[in-house]
Amino acid sequence: MSHPFSRTGFTLVEMVVVIAITGVLAAAVAVFIRQPVQGYVDAARRAEMSDIADTALRRMARDLKLALPNSIRVAPDNKSLEFLMTRSGGRYRTEGVGFLDFSQAASSLSQLGPFASGVGQAIVPGDLLVIYNLGITGADAYAGDNSASITAIGVTLPNEPVINFITKKFPFESPDARFQVVEGPVSYACDTIAGTLTRYSGYPIVPTQQTAAGLAASGAARALAASNVTACSFSYTPGVTARSGVVALSLKITLSGESVQLYQEAHVSNVP
Repeated sequence: MSHPFSRTGFTLVEMVVVIAITGVLAAAVAVFIRQPVQGYVDAARRAEMSDIADTALRRMARDLKLALPNSIRVAPDNKSLEFLMTRSGGRYRTEGVGFLDFSQAASSLSQLGPFASGVGQAIVPGDLLVIYNLGITGADAYAGDNSASITAIGVTLPNEPVINFITKKFPFESPDARFQVVEGPVSYACDTIAGTLTRYSGYPIVPTQQTAAGLAASGAARALAASNVTACSFSYTPGVTARSGVVALSLKITLSGESVQLYQEAHVSNVP
């Protein structure tokens, strides 16, 4: 008697044929999928490189907008730049009670208008008061010619903001009666061997621009601004007869054998 249920299955030949057909179909599909997938990977990598360079250059340009006039300097190898970062500023009284007399040493000045109250603009003891920085011998904030350390701030009657500082005879009076408050120096140094662009801050002001090694040895605070850096170049055109100078910034990022290079210019005031 035959079994009521028929038994079915597949042979080894059939299985091999199915595997072969599946392989052919997979290869055909891969041919069409490979290019779009590779294109997506390439586009994502290029976007990442562009984002790294663009973010770093934008941050540098934003910091440079706060640079003390005539304080930008670039290293001979064009791979690092330094400037004095301003925190605040204003105009001082040139007559009346509390005016700043440039014919003799002084230890305080009266500011016209209230103190700046924006984020990061509050003046603190230890900041530097700078008047008419020209960046030349006799009027160079790096050498301390026209700067004095602030000791205290206060308000006198009738609501006159006053800044006290270490006794100083300033060499030149500002034609517009302006002053700036500097919080300290900032440097951007590019290391193409390590592939980094680093921002240094919180180190002492010295007359000569320091190298990246010197900044690291000085205990400066550092922040990584960009990685995978294979080339960079910084330059500064003061624009002596103009009211603003130009800082040119170039940064090259390389990933997986492919590179992206961005260039940006930042206009900075050179009117003290």
